[in-house]
Amino acid sequence: MRLILMGPPGAGKGTQARFVADHFGIPAISTGDIFRANVSQGTPLGIEAKRYMDAGEYVPDEVTNRMVRNRIDEDDAAPGFLLDGYPRTLAQVTELDGMIEFTGHRLDAVVVLTVDSEELVQRLLQRAVTDGRADDTEDVIRRRQEVYLEQTAPLIEVYRERGILVEVDGMGEVDDVTARIFAALDEIPQS
Repeated sequence: MRLILMGPPGAGKGTQARFVADHFGIPAISTGDIFRANVSQGTPLGIEAKRYMDAGEYVPDEVTNRMVRNRIDEDDAAPGFLLDGYPRTLAQVTELDGMIEFTGHRLDAVVVLTVDSEELVQRLLQRAVTDGRADDTEDVIRRRQEVYLEQTAPLIEVYRERGILVEVDGMGEVDDVTARIFAALDEIPQS
């Protein structure tokens, strides 16, 4: 199964990605986790990524594309993968299409978690406290939502036109959201 999990920051993608990946026996590949790991290790990529992340902006495509390509080429991703946080731009959609086509497979589904915008802000402010994430200030959170609407939301229409979009209500208890995702995905044929 080759999946993308989309939704605005705070929609629960990271939480749900783990459950979905385990369910299908595939790795969850989170660009956010990769960026944060590089930032905490002080790598050149991390230093570059941090500048953008601190401003609530996206890390440039060339850095992100290289990272994703390398990751989906790893052996554990041969039977499939779940991407969380990628693609975020139309250019990245094109890049990902080429990556998957090269493997002889296709993208099976794109799951979009829908959540009320004020609920998102509250979730992220709470996460900032519990996880000690200094990058989650209210101004940065609201800026990330704006960037998502400007740059990423148009991807939803691309995948809707391709007939592989699955919209799932991301409100409510984690287990309920997980059950809704499984119910939707269990109907999808795998490539």
